[in-house]
Amino acid sequence: MRIGVLALQGDIEEHEQAIRDSSRSLGFEVDFVRVKRPDDLKGLSGILIPGGESTTIWKLSQGELMLALRDEILNGLPAMGTCAGSIFMAKEVKDRVVGETGQGILGLMDMTVIRNYYGRQRESFEMDLNLEGIGSVRAVFIRAPAIVRIWGKANALSELDGTYPAVIQNNMLALTFHPELTTSKVHEWFLRELVLK
Repeated sequence: MRIGVLALQGDIEEHEQAIRDSSRSLGFEVDFVRVKRPDDLKGLSGILIPGGESTTIWKLSQGELMLALRDEILNGLPAMGTCAGSIFMAKEVKDRVVGETGQGILGLMDMTVIRNYYGRQRESFEMDLNLEGIGSVRAVFIRAPAIVRIWGKANALSELDGTYPAVIQNNMLALTFHPELTTSKVHEWFLRELVLK
């Protein structure tokens, strides 16, 4: 099984370690592909879209990689986006301060995301969060966005003060926090429920 990690910015090694731990727990090994070009998407069983600075990631991809990624996900490639990854996956994105940004997005999931919802770096926090089907995890929110509205086929796995830190839609999982920093439980669920099915 080949799992891709979008490798332009963010917690690439931490996601790889969480997937490695998860796959071993499930009884198999994975090969990793650090996705930097459209050709790297070929033959993947799933992909992780890490956090980072969403505008920078889009610029580094030159758009071409992200458009190829969008097509693969639309064709059924299981995808998990964390923090900035959830921003890319949303159909509607705004910034808490400036509103509409016009930044590039994949536009795949029936949800609205507000960038920098909780404030800047100093407003980062962590807490215990219960996720439906996964259980309690220690969730780290770093300059985090928030999913403030869902509709259509999107379903929340948790709620937090009127927002949705974890949302699933078909073959896609969006998280506004960083599970890779504290646990492999979310990655194991992703493999079991989205990749292996």
